[in-house]
Amino acid sequence: MSSVSNRLRCLVATSVVIATSLAAVGAAAAQSSSEKPKATEVGVTASEIHIAIVADVDNAIAPGLFQGGVNGVQGAAKYLNSKAGGGGLAGRKVVVDFYDAKLNPSETRNAVINACQSDLAMVGTETIFLSNMDDATNCKDQAGQATGMPDIPSFATGIPEACSAVSFPVQGNSLDCATVAQNPQTYWATNGGAQYLVKKNNNDLHGVFIISGDTKDATRGSTILALGQQKAGIKGDMVPKGGRDPQSAYTPVVQQMKTDNSNFASSTLTVGGMVELRSEAQIQGLDASKISWVCSTCYGDKATLANSDTLDGTYQQIGFLPFEEAKYNKTLAAFVKNVKDPDSFSAYSFEATMAFADAINSVVAKDGVNGITRASTLAALRNLTDFDAGGMAGAHSFKDGRLSKCFVLTQFKSGKWVRVTPSKKGTFDCTPSNQVTIKANINGV
Repeated sequence: MSSVSNRLRCLVATSVVIATSLAAVGAAAAQSSSEKPKATEVGVTASEIHIAIVADVDNAIAPGLFQGGVNGVQGAAKYLNSKAGGGGLAGRKVVVDFYDAKLNPSETRNAVINACQSDLAMVGTETIFLSNMDDATNCKDQAGQATGMPDIPSFATGIPEACSAVSFPVQGNSLDCATVAQNPQTYWATNGGAQYLVKKNNNDLHGVFIISGDTKDATRGSTILALGQQKAGIKGDMVPKGGRDPQSAYTPVVQQMKTDNSNFASSTLTVGGMVELRSEAQIQGLDASKISWVCSTCYGDKATLANSDTLDGTYQQIGFLPFEEAKYNKTLAAFVKNVKDPDSFSAYSFEATMAFADAINSVVAKDGVNGITRASTLAALRNLTDFDAGGMAGAHSFKDGRLSKCFVLTQFKSGKWVRVTPSKKGTFDCTPSNQVTIKANINGV
């Protein structure tokens, strides 16, 4: 993986959570209804519902960057259209239109404009340069009204998308958007994994927090993750690094860890950043077994497997069930079965499509198969509470927009990811105290 690709993926990793079974029930009910489906909205015909996935894929800088996001939405549509998934939504086939944003601001805007003209909603959005949501919020519906186009992004790297009235990040927001213009702002962080590690180490963890210094958005996201870990009782300084930094940039970091006898190190950069940090630690003779290494981007990445010896023992907190536990959850099993090359990005976009399905089934339950409009879809999304993608993801409410309190702590051991806590497979730790409130002026207000 190139250093540029690492840098770009870091923007995502740090921006930093009605059951799916209703999809099958709702679709079956819609198909058995005497009401005949008809064209009701942009992207909704008598036989199809078109959704858009806007993602950065084809580009010279980081080829295939968010192909996983495309795979996730396409796999989810395949599942929803299957007999097991209910045979479609509202008596119609779900059709995925892929718009490649190509890591280019102009292409990104064109993708949103094209989606507005052809699709009911954007689902699983994974793009770096969606810095202006005007084309989505002012998008006209079939009646010519500027209702706006629903957006269910896998992640939102910038505040304009995260806090848009038509945007519903499937993982929730770390920022309380009502405070975006205040000083300080209010943020939320889910730090249950850090709390577990603190207790495991007798309330004595200290070391370094590697945060991104590449962009304002990346710095904000990674700083929130680090502040959440500090709220759990972990002591140390934040050290900004960039995705292009060579291994030598970590030499003084490791030297300071040796001087301080550190037993903790976390990185919000990509797998490449963690590899550089731990490789430098090996060269300097740091005893890796005495350190709690925490990565926020390593799970599901092929680069982790390619560096299995270097990254052995690394922890990561995730907001979805480990892929290895497919037999414990129906939706996760569908994800693993229908998605090509499953990774974290495809997991998020698959979840986003499940949220879209829940919203559509809610509309059908209230207004029938011909009640599907952008306005009704937006209303349904705003009222999704306790969404958990059929148990595949940690539950959270789209109504309040907060991150999920639920997590699973995993560890990479002998080339495989294993569950650490909670110990029971197929479950999450959703203790309310997992989520902490942070007051900080990170937006520079």
